[in-house]
Amino acid sequence: MIKLGRLPVRVYISADMEGVTGLVDADDVQPGGRDYERGRLMMAEDVNAAVRGALAAGATDITVNDAHGPMRNLRPETLHPAARLIRGRPKNMGMLEGLVPDHDALVCVGYHSRAGALGVLSHSFMGHEIEDMWLDGRPVGEIGLAHATAAAVGVPMVVLTGDDAACAETAEWDAAVTTVAVKYARDRFAADLRPVEEARTAIEEAVAAGLAVLDLVRAGMRGPIRQRSLLRTVLCSPAVEWSARSVLVPSGLPTAGARGLTARWRRRGRPGGRRCAARRRRGCRLRRP
Repeated sequence: MIKLGRLPVRVYISADMEGVTGLVDADDVQPGGRDYERGRLMMAEDVNAAVRGALAAGATDITVNDAHGPMRNLRPETLHPAARLIRGRPKNMGMLEGLVPDHDALVCVGYHSRAGALGVLSHSFMGHEIEDMWLDGRPVGEIGLAHATAAAVGVPMVVLTGDDAACAETAEWDAAVTTVAVKYARDRFAADLRPVEEARTAIEEAVAAGLAVLDLVRAGMRGPIRQRSLLRTVLCSPAVEWSARSVLVPSGLPTAGARGLTARWRRRGRPGGRRCAARRRRGCRLRRP
């Protein structure tokens, strides 16, 4: 149920890394990369800007979920002291672990566009395994899945930060979401960067402004889409159907979209190697043709 007429109190921040200020290359965002340690600090400062904006809008409870890769990118000592951090994996809700109906708003920091878009470090989901995805027949990436999952929980996405391609993709899903472009893609590994302090000020101001009109955002929320825990659904459900290049999640699954979620995997990264062997040991099963 949409809740109106009260100030935002509980804010949830999902922090990805590809769309963080100043980062353009895999070495910036992958552990072991030449610039990864610098990338971690840049990520923390973008998140801290969002936290400051939430505090300025009156938030009294702020949760940050490290949502990138190993999900151990944010170091607790670099995070704003007003925020609590969810760190590590596995997580049942993945990039939105800990999001509950009691949260008043979702803020997505450092997000990226889906595969096929001219966006910095663009990919649809799990860049090495999943090539493309469709939700109810519509191309979808992590932005659309986050929006759909939050809607299912009953929490509006209020602000998203990333490159200009990520902002454009967000507007396609929900024009009411405030977006902040911290860089402008020239190619998948190149961008025209906004000055760092300018970008972080823009993030802080956007979060404060977005939360200030939260009631209007709630009033315009679309009906919920039944979408949860994509990772378990696509890679680990015994009910999925495999074909030569895709996996179909039927709509009967409680974790599927309203009419089903389809994903196309990369041939070289097809689930079934060491990663999926580990998932099977945890009780997940895969059905192959």
